[in-house]
Amino acid sequence: MVKYKLQVQDDDARPDVWRDVFGESGVPLIFDKVADACVNLAEMFPVLMKMEQFAADRKRARVVVVNPYDDIDNPPDD
Repeated sequence: MVKYKLQVQDDDARPDVWRDVFGESGVPLIFDKVADACVNLAEMFPVLMKMEQFAADRKRARVVVVNPYDDIDNPPDD
């Protein structure tokens, strides 16, 4: 099953660096539906979303697919 997470870019000097958005428990926020992720992103970062809507700034908030094969691509260190 595909999962989605939120990311933001908040370093003007490094626009290629994105960070995950964490919940109160300290783990990344993960969603089952992309629509739910988009709604939460807009609620948590309304200013960034409005700036993008009016083309006043580059994209700084996004919803990305969590890689279900991450454990295969990045085996644990022994």
